[in-house]
Amino acid sequence: MKTLIEPFKIKTIEEIPITTVEQREKLLKQAFYNPFYLKSSYITIDMLTDSGTTAMSSRQWAGLIDGDESYAGSKSYYKFENAVKDITGLKNVIPTHQGRAAERILFTLIGGKGKYIPNNNHFDTTRGNIEYTEAEAVDFVTKIGKQPDKIADFKGNMDIPALEKFINKVGAKNIPVCMLTITNNTGGGQPVSMQNIRETKEMLRKYNIPLFLDCCRFAENAYFIKQREKGYKNKTIKEIAREMFSYTDGCTMSAKKDGLSNTGGFIATNNDKLAERAKTLLIITEGFITYGGLARRDLEALAIGFEEVLNEDYLQYRIGQVKMFGDFLLQSGVPILVPTGGHAVYIDAKRFAPHIPPEQFPGHSIALEVYRVGGIRSCEIGSVMFGKKDENGNHIAPNMELVRFAVPRRVYTKSHIEYTAEAVAEVYKNRKKLKGIRIVWEPPFLRHFTAKFDYIK
Repeated sequence: MKTLIEPFKIKTIEEIPITTVEQREKLLKQAFYNPFYLKSSYITIDMLTDSGTTAMSSRQWAGLIDGDESYAGSKSYYKFENAVKDITGLKNVIPTHQGRAAERILFTLIGGKGKYIPNNNHFDTTRGNIEYTEAEAVDFVTKIGKQPDKIADFKGNMDIPALEKFINKVGAKNIPVCMLTITNNTGGGQPVSMQNIRETKEMLRKYNIPLFLDCCRFAENAYFIKQREKGYKNKTIKEIAREMFSYTDGCTMSAKKDGLSNTGGFIATNNDKLAERAKTLLIITEGFITYGGLARRDLEALAIGFEEVLNEDYLQYRIGQVKMFGDFLLQSGVPILVPTGGHAVYIDAKRFAPHIPPEQFPGHSIALEVYRVGGIRSCEIGSVMFGKKDENGNHIAPNMELVRFAVPRRVYTKSHIEYTAEAVAEVYKNRKKLKGIRIVWEPPFLRHFTAKFDYIK
C-alpha cells in the first residue's frame, strides 16, 4: 500500500490556538517583527524548529517516572551512556543540557584566535560558539549543495578537494578539528553519504586532523544512506549509524532532535585527554559528569529515545511526512529546495520573492507573511541568520536565502501539514505584495534570535 500512515496512535492531545489575521498583525508588531518573540499561545502551527519539540512516547513518559535523580552515579546516566556507546562506539560520553553546551565546551577547549574549524555547513549556534572564541568557522559543502533547484542524492557532502586546498593554505596545525554536520541543516536538511564521510576521514588522516560529527540528526542521515547509497539497502539503521561513527574521532549532539526528547545533548570522543578537560569545564558550568546539567529523568527518556529513533517504520514515516509536505508545495508551484531533506521543508526565498534583494531579507519577509496569513511560525535561514558586512559596510549574502519549516517529530497530522501548505501557497500567490525588511536593533552574536525588525516604508 502507498498511503503514508503514522506508526503510532495518539494518546494525549494539546489544544492549539486559532487566531485571526487582525490579531496576528498586532502580535507581529508587538514582537518587533521577529517570530522568536511571539508567544506560543498565539501560534497555530509551530515549525520554528524541530529541536526539543518532539512528542515523547508512552515508554519515555514512563521512563521519566523511573528516573534516578542521584546527583552522582545515577542509574539513568549509565542507561544513557550505554545507549550512546551502543550507537557510536565512542569511548567517552559526556552529557550536556543541550547541543550548544556541548559546542561551547568543545570550542572553548580547542578554539581561539588563529584557529579554523571547517565543516560542510556550520549551523547557527555551532558557528556562534566557534566565533565567540575568535576562531573562524569555514564551510565546504559540495557545489551542488549550494543550488536549491538541483536534485542530487547527497547534497550535504563535504567538498573534499576544496577542504584539502584550504588545509594546505592555512596549515594543519591551525585546524584543531574538522566538523561534518549530518544531516546538513543549513543546506536544507540534506544527507551526507557514507562514502563522503569515509573519504573525508581518509584525507584528514594525512594531516592528523580529527573528524567530529555534528550528529543531531544521525538516524535520519542513516535512513537516507539506506535508501540511496549502494550496498546499504539490507543493513539496519543501527549498522549504518555504527559505520558512520567508526570513521570519526568524536561528535557533538543536540539530542533534542534524534534523541526524540525535549532536552539534552552530549560530547563523545575517543580522546581521553580532551574528555578529561571537557569534564572539568562541564563541572564548572553545567553540573557533575553523570548528569551534565540535566534532570536525570531526562537521561532516562533519552536512552529510550535513542532506541526508538532507530525504528525503520518511524523513519519511513518521518522522512515521508516531510516529503509529503514538500510535494504539496511543489504542486502549488512554490519554489522549494529539492529534494526535501530529513526534518524540514525549505522555501527558496530568492525564487519566491525575487523583487526583494538579500539585504532586505526576503526570507524573513516570507516568514512574517506566512504567520500573518495562517498563524504558522517558521525560521529564516539566509541573510538574517548568516549575512555579514564587509569593511565598507556592504552586505555579504550567504549562498542561499531560505525559509525553514521544521516539522516537529510525532506531533502534527496530515491535516496540519495540508493547512500549512495551503497558507504558504496563499502567500506565494500574492508574493508581489511582500515588502523588504530592515533591522532596527541587533546583538553582536546570533542576531536572528533577538534582533528587532520593521518593514521598509
